[in-house]
Amino acid sequence: MRREIQRLACAPPRISALQLRGLHNSSPRPANGAAPAQKPSPAPPANDPLSFPCLDVSEQRTARLASRRGRSLSGPEPSYTSGHHEVFHSSAPLLLDWGGVLPSFDIAYETWGTLNADRSNAILLHTGLSASSHAKSTQRNEKPGWWEKFIGPGAPLDTDRFFVICTNVLGGCYGSTGPSSVDPSAEGTEEQGRRYATRFPVLTMQDMVRAQFRLLDWLKIDQLYASVGSSMGGMQSLVAGVLEPARVGKVVSVSGCARSHPYSIAMRHTQRQVLMNDPAWASTRGNYYDAIPPHTGMKLAREIATVTYRSGPEWEQRFGRRRADSTKPPALCPDFLIETYLDHAGEKWCLEYDANSLLYVSKAMDLFDLGAEHMTLLDGNRSKNAWKLDHFETAVKGEDEKDLCNLTLPDTPYEEQESSAEIMSATPSTPGKLGTAGSHLQTSPPEDLIRGLSPLKDTPALVMGVASDILFPAWQQREIAETLKRAGNRSVTHVELGEDRSLFGHDTFLLDLEGVGGEIRRFLG
Repeated sequence: MRREIQRLACAPPRISALQLRGLHNSSPRPANGAAPAQKPSPAPPANDPLSFPCLDVSEQRTARLASRRGRSLSGPEPSYTSGHHEVFHSSAPLLLDWGGVLPSFDIAYETWGTLNADRSNAILLHTGLSASSHAKSTQRNEKPGWWEKFIGPGAPLDTDRFFVICTNVLGGCYGSTGPSSVDPSAEGTEEQGRRYATRFPVLTMQDMVRAQFRLLDWLKIDQLYASVGSSMGGMQSLVAGVLEPARVGKVVSVSGCARSHPYSIAMRHTQRQVLMNDPAWASTRGNYYDAIPPHTGMKLAREIATVTYRSGPEWEQRFGRRRADSTKPPALCPDFLIETYLDHAGEKWCLEYDANSLLYVSKAMDLFDLGAEHMTLLDGNRSKNAWKLDHFETAVKGEDEKDLCNLTLPDTPYEEQESSAEIMSATPSTPGKLGTAGSHLQTSPPEDLIRGLSPLKDTPALVMGVASDILFPAWQQREIAETLKRAGNRSVTHVELGEDRSLFGHDTFLLDLEGVGGEIRRFLG
């Protein structure tokens, strides 16, 4: 990309349309060869238009995918896979928290280590938003995993002692059932073989964890030594302990939260909006599997996400204000080193993950709230829709498509309930924790959240945060730890890595083997 920018910057100047008109409209020489009586005034200088190699790349990818579509009945949609993995198939229907039903489902998983005789040494490892089950390389899949150095003999997840299980989450696209999967409810109809696409029901973290426990049941693992996860996995790890406290021996939650907060919801909202406004998604309403995938929207969504994954101090050290080539004129396409880094991150990923999986899984993160009131609401939904498990075929086929999305916008737009002065006048001891409208900022965990995490009062927990994390700020992990203590848990270990120990922001859990991995090793014993 940098060479392309340099080539275009060095290209000879174009002759502008205005200059061409000056040439074409100049007075012809008289027939006798004498010079014209009056010399025309020179054309005013004009600025050449800028080049846009970043847009050229997107257009070329679209053309390439369209060409591939013409040669293949399977469409250009890539085969989302992390390589070899095992697949657990559940033929029993799964009722989801918001009323949807999956008639059956698959969970892709991989394992490392050996399950001991009494099946008591299993660790369930939960992934972040876009990760596959491939956390560690294996003999059948030698590609390095996303947590390669954290798993193995003598590693934090020591495979000489533990049997480690990692799954691709429900709703994902690396072997587990998700929007890109074939919809079994269409079997026997003229639409047989169609993908779920946006017929896929809305998910929650709890739904994902219940599917994982179906796998554990099949593996005959009644008791986990520990539930471990970072980022979205840290959320799932808490859910596992809340839903099945008798089956989870320890909980590790790194850079997670007990409820999603406005900033992270807002950032994921912007990612979904740029993706859904990609013409390839918008024109098909997510049914792009036999057409061109929304690669441009995915690239931009990934760039937004990458901004939240790392930290300003790290980028100051790595990139500063340096440009890719300071000898060339500035460009509107990626020009600063930080821009080229983000552009590369988007390019590398835009065809590696299913766009609809990003929409559904990120929405599940937004909906996450372990407060007692919200959990009671979901329990009520499940009770109300339990009949679908017996009649799910009729229920799914009988739903009118207009009811599949029941979100309606309010007639009156949101208006500020508190002035900025009122908000600033409060002096919280925990930054960023707003109470209800009209109230002061909270200085302790809400009672609702304390009651929601009370099932974990007897479960030893490690809660870790990173000071440089802007997506899941360290105060959110402090909130988890304090809430668990208020719920009666006397075995809470809280660790916060300061910027002196890690500058990697949210991605610290992927990169800091000594800081994150060392604490996990000590906690697991």
